Amino acid sequence: MKAELWVSTDAEDTDFIVKLVDVHPDGYEAVLLDQPLRLRYREGIDRWAKVKPGETYPIEVDLWSTAQVFAPGHRIQVQVTSSDAPRFERHTNTWLPLASYDQAVKARNTVYRSKAKPSAIVLPVSR
Repeated sequence: MKAELWVSTDAEDTDFIVKLVDVHPDGYEAVLLDQPLRLRYREGIDRWAKVKPGETYPIEVDLWSTAQVFAPGHRIQVQVTSSDAPRFERHTNTWLPLASYDQAVKARNTVYRSKAKPSAIVLPVSR
């Protein structure tokens, strides 16, 4: 399972966290899978790549695999966020490390969904 997203940010670097959620009929949300991607690692963990603020990038977030039966009345939800602290390390949205999180900057991130930039979730289904 994976998320194929088209994204942009106004920061020097940022995180995208993708979650697959089972939403129960009563509104309870059970996170099935979640995985982060730091934008600088979009070309590989060993190939840091700077971000040009405002430029659009295709990224792939590998959510690995799972098996889940969705009972009647349940819904599948996908959440894309830029933080999931304390589960994943907070990011300052800067390229270089900062002495304190008080110096962190806010990032305005965008996920695109269009014919030209078709963000999608690749979710194998078995019946």
